[in-house]
Amino acid sequence: MLEPPSVVFGDLYASVALSDADLFEDSKQWADATPRRPPAEILERSSGLDTDSAEALREFLTDNFILDPASPSVRLPTAGLPLREHIAELWPLLTRQTPEPAPYSSQLALPHPYVVPGGRFREVYYWDSWFTMLGFGPEQAKLKGDMVANFAHLIRTFGHVPNGSRTYYLSRSQPPFFFKMVALLSPDEPSEAFVEYLPELKAEHAFWMQDSDSAKPGAPARRVVVMPDGSLLNRYWDARDTPRDESYREDVAIAASSDREKPGLYRDIRAAAESGWDFSSRWLADGKALRTMQTTSIVPPDLNSLLYGLEQAIAAGCRRSADHACVRSYEDKAAARRAAISRYLWNENTGLFDDYHWREQRLLGHVTAAALYPLFAGLATHAQAARVADVVGEQLVRDGGLVATDQFTGEQWDAPNGWAPLQWIAVTGLRRYGEEELAGTIARRWLEMVGAVYEHTGKLLEKYDVVTLTPGGGGEYVLQDGFGWTNGVTVGLLRLYPDGIVRQNLRDAPMDRTAGRYGGRLAPVRQAGRCIDCTDAF
Repeated sequence: MLEPPSVVFGDLYASVALSDADLFEDSKQWADATPRRPPAEILERSSGLDTDSAEALREFLTDNFILDPASPSVRLPTAGLPLREHIAELWPLLTRQTPEPAPYSSQLALPHPYVVPGGRFREVYYWDSWFTMLGFGPEQAKLKGDMVANFAHLIRTFGHVPNGSRTYYLSRSQPPFFFKMVALLSPDEPSEAFVEYLPELKAEHAFWMQDSDSAKPGAPARRVVVMPDGSLLNRYWDARDTPRDESYREDVAIAASSDREKPGLYRDIRAAAESGWDFSSRWLADGKALRTMQTTSIVPPDLNSLLYGLEQAIAAGCRRSADHACVRSYEDKAAARRAAISRYLWNENTGLFDDYHWREQRLLGHVTAAALYPLFAGLATHAQAARVADVVGEQLVRDGGLVATDQFTGEQWDAPNGWAPLQWIAVTGLRRYGEEELAGTIARRWLEMVGAVYEHTGKLLEKYDVVTLTPGGGGEYVLQDGFGWTNGVTVGLLRLYPDGIVRQNLRDAPMDRTAGRYGGRLAPVRQAGRCIDCTDAF
């Protein structure tokens, strides 16, 4: 494994990251700094450096590193364009190439072009990319193939897709959407693409199931949790138990506020970063304080739904290639996972799929958008899907779309924030089970809000406040614009709902909430038809 900067530079990295000299606007700037000379030479030069002197540190950093600005200057799209034309101009502006990163850089080499989210996120990110690719049209067909090839390259090189294309992300992954990216290459018959990428799909599955033979009930191994009945489910995890390079100062501060052993807390923080929900009340024992992070103690429905989808994708690819033993193996894995999800992650009391605390052997009673992933994956029963739709419609739908959770904590993956990927998961999952009215309500409210904020700001944003219909907030860094997955999901939803943006200025002309089961002014008539077999579509 390539070492991250915090390991390469050791005490020097920590001293700079924790300095009171206010050296960086954003901790990620230090993680992304490019050494001007070999690290060993830099470390030798740092001998005797007065790390308490702000002036000495700044001079040392300037002499030995190239530091990118927290908010890079980039060419902007033409001002005043209609929203879809604005997004079309963004794709080339967000496209990067790093076949040979600068010497000693934390960037990973990628053989083909790729799209970054934007702002501080100047490298490719795993789960962001699938949602970004949803917005690609025929003119981005080659770019789509290039991005899939890049992720396949990462799997072949490192055994998994890292969180992002930096050395400090190699110890963890993110929600496993690679099989969904592959399916985009052959949307009418995904199994054709699955055959081509079967080795990489199987390798990714092996990564998530690594050391499963050594796991036991009450004693997980890496990302594998053995449930009380012996069935296997998964959790988020990270191979390191130290502060994250990109948030070193913040993680040390969290640990300083806790009496927990630091390695366990750091691993829980890192595992939350692997989930993509960094951070949310989902992972907090008291629902409020980051020092109570317990991510590795939780078996989540979103991750396990995606792994069910991955197992089905592998089975479909094996069926296409007439490998019958492989088909049986992965169909059995998927069936066992589906049964375990229904047994352990379905909360009959709340009517939602829920997070399960494996140490305490109980459901946590969370009301979150993660409950919609089993619908997205097609593993829920029709009765479960109907109950999820009712609860989500009552508790998570707001004027601007779907809120991440029902908790207002100040964390960015809680209320009042809504995120583009969760809108897509919800809308497509609900449509899969015939819940057209709620799906349409969420999609149209989200699209109208995105359109209104774009009209006011000229930007598409990382996240939104779906309660007040304004830019989102919270988290470890300032709100970013660009923004890859918002662009992709917006285009994807507009393909499903071409009339989705009918009013730009929501704050001057609020929506009428008097019509429709979920109060959606534009909600279509509920369709009676439901999918007959929701397990064989991708």
